[in-house]
Amino acid sequence: MIDGSSPRRSASAAFAFLALAGLFAAACGSLFADEKVANEERWKKRFAEDILPILKTRCVECHGKDEPEGGLDLVKFVDGADPLPAMDVWERVGPRIRQNEMPPEGSPGLNDDQKGKFNGWLDARPQEDNCNQLASDETTSWYRGYVMSRRLTRTEFGNAVRDLFGVDLDAEADVPSDGAGGEGFDTAGDALFTSPIHLEKYVAAADRVVRTVLPDSADGLSPELIAVQERLIVARPSDALSPRDAAKQVIAAYAKRAWRRPVEAEEVDRLLALFDKATERGESYEQALRQPLAAALLSPHFLFVVETEPEEGGVHRLSPHQLAMRVSLFLWSSIPDDRLTELADTGAIHDDATLREEIRRMLADPKARALGENFGVQWLGLTALGESTRPDAEKFPEFDAELAAAMREEPIRLIQRIFAENRSLLELIEADYIPANGRLAKHYGLEPPAGEDWAFVSASGGRGGVMTTAAVLSATSYPLRTSPVLRGRWVLEEILGSRIPPPPPGVPALEATKGEGDQPLSLRERLELHRKDPNCASCHARMDPIGFGLENYDVLGRWRVDDEGVAIDATGKLPSGETFAGPDELKALILKRKDEFLKRFVRKMLGFALGRDLNRFDDCVVEAALKRLNEDEYRAQGLLEEIVLSYPFQHRYFKAK
Repeated sequence: MIDGSSPRRSASAAFAFLALAGLFAAACGSLFADEKVANEERWKKRFAEDILPILKTRCVECHGKDEPEGGLDLVKFVDGADPLPAMDVWERVGPRIRQNEMPPEGSPGLNDDQKGKFNGWLDARPQEDNCNQLASDETTSWYRGYVMSRRLTRTEFGNAVRDLFGVDLDAEADVPSDGAGGEGFDTAGDALFTSPIHLEKYVAAADRVVRTVLPDSADGLSPELIAVQERLIVARPSDALSPRDAAKQVIAAYAKRAWRRPVEAEEVDRLLALFDKATERGESYEQALRQPLAAALLSPHFLFVVETEPEEGGVHRLSPHQLAMRVSLFLWSSIPDDRLTELADTGAIHDDATLREEIRRMLADPKARALGENFGVQWLGLTALGESTRPDAEKFPEFDAELAAAMREEPIRLIQRIFAENRSLLELIEADYIPANGRLAKHYGLEPPAGEDWAFVSASGGRGGVMTTAAVLSATSYPLRTSPVLRGRWVLEEILGSRIPPPPPGVPALEATKGEGDQPLSLRERLELHRKDPNCASCHARMDPIGFGLENYDVLGRWRVDDEGVAIDATGKLPSGETFAGPDELKALILKRKDEFLKRFVRKMLGFALGRDLNRFDDCVVEAALKRLNEDEYRAQGLLEEIVLSYPFQHRYFKAK
């Protein structure tokens, strides 16, 4: 030994050091645990001393046990319920108090001292270390077994077929649409059931696709489909290669792309057996290939996001190919390309720096349009626009399929640009430009873009951002008239993340509201009467002013100064006392609450990426993303990086078999 001591003595010293280190670690762990308990007890004591008196005198009258307003029962805490497990309740209450929305107008409000106590108590709430955990049987009593190995959505199926063959074959047109779940998206596994109708439609779609790509006759085949065949049929029979050996090479390459992973020799042989039977029937080489290609499309390995469950169960990191699929579904709503597959093959995709580079590469690809087309359309509630949601055809005959498509395209292109160019997410509220083509520009009364089908033109007339797109304004209107209530509710829920309960039973329709002597009332006057009803007051005091700020836009989102001869009053006063006039000033007030918007947007994006409801174990991702956005001028790509690199995105809980 260098110090001259014996090996035995050095080993004894090492063991002693390790023992002391273990005792020190245990002591520290015990101290940290004791401190955590002490913090929780201090927080509960502040609740009993400072918050309970406020609940008793200012809150429980509206939020009592019998039909509590907004479904928020606060009496249970007066009766002794522990406030610690109810963090979701306090996260709902906190913003409402800060914005002077609770207690509602007309009720005794909180004085500055009470507000200070409430906000200080909320800010001091104990934090859990959930950043490296997932909801599971072991960590939560309410875990319900989220469905993660889900079916591809209709959109993902169509995009996957497009990218597999290299041409848009409109495959999703054959497949039923999907419902929403989780945070409001069709990517939620527990909403993606598979019915007999789905299976029938998948069979029809697969058959149509392979017959289109490999028709009975090559006569008159378009150059586009000829190019598809050249990419797909990587080997053809020759003197040196039998038809069966050539087919085997085609099937192996095709199945790897379709199933997003390496394929076993036995799997290739099973598909090849279909080719053999077809050739025995006398089919040509191309015709016989249709059978294994269709079978691969109908396999669960294609139709489902397969994440194989290990025998031992527990939380496991996704395999490289599983992670590649998650990333591709998130950013492209499709299957991985050759580059992602190569990174999965080598395992390099698990490197954080490599993943960051891939995110930037993928966002620069035209397939990143899916963030606007899939995430954006669902977030904004535009899925049914032009179909079940449409203006009255007699009153608005100008609303046709072309205009509906242009209206829907505007927010898609806005969202795609913000992510592709790493722009500020605040442009979703107030951008100084709008995407427009000739038809949409004419609809808005703007100069159409010169020489381009679509271009970004300067915003004017209150335009810019998603709130004033014709698509959103139309989707938040009734067929015959605008609705400040629907528009205000949409802004509160989808932009600011507030919860608005459904209207109470027995409230008359707005159209039935009359003034004295049955005199007709303006829309604003009718809503003012609604606000006098105590059952309606608190919600309408929040929704209506915001909706009035958008009243300069008609059902089709066109600017107007009057409504059937009555001048538009686009002023509003929020429960906080802030006033505004028109959409530009409304947007300025919304931007003052940008933290609420960013939190709402982050949660929506994370729910879309994970395909499930969010829970407290996801809060770390939300907080990390918000921190990154605030440090990086709210640039969009940072949000995607934080999600893709997060623990819940790269891990999954499996039940033990």
